[in-house]
Amino acid sequence: MRSEAIRILGIDPGLRRTGWGVIDTDGVRLTWVASGHIASDSGCELAYRLRQIYEGIIGVIAGFKPAEAAVEETFVNENARATLKLGQARGMALLAPAMKGLRVAEYPPNLIKKTVVGAGHAEKHQIQAMIGFLLPKARFDGADEADALAIAICHASHRTSPQARQSAAAGRHRSQAGGQSS
Repeated sequence: MRSEAIRILGIDPGLRRTGWGVIDTDGVRLTWVASGHIASDSGCELAYRLRQIYEGIIGVIAGFKPAEAAVEETFVNENARATLKLGQARGMALLAPAMKGLRVAEYPPNLIKKTVVGAGHAEKHQIQAMIGFLLPKARFDGADEADALAIAICHASHRTSPQARQSAAAGRHRSQAGGQSS
């Protein structure tokens, strides 16, 4: 028996381009709703670029009204400065849905790839091909949007797992504590 459809927002954070993808799932079927990207102005200072990402995600949430969101976890690369900037963009990707009261889950890149393609070290073209297969009506412009749809699909597959519930519960607990830090 299928349950009522749930709308999921997948977010692939990036400072230049943050990809987003919205899908509906009833637990059996996946349906593409929309996808796109948010580009920050490279001529602006970092704080204003982060604001552009935050406001862009808030706009997507307002327009498509997802119930849950999923964000890719950051991988650490050799360039510490680039990793730090990606982490700041990722912070906006986590903050925007949390501020709107959405359940937010995080998934490592290898789990996303394994869920969508079947291999944890899949290439970008393999992810895009599987997105086309799993969401035949999907129209996406580039890897950022395809990756965001892959993140949403991963969440649709794992949203009832103990890991996802624990991640979301921890986030709700922190927000109910009034944002207090230790």
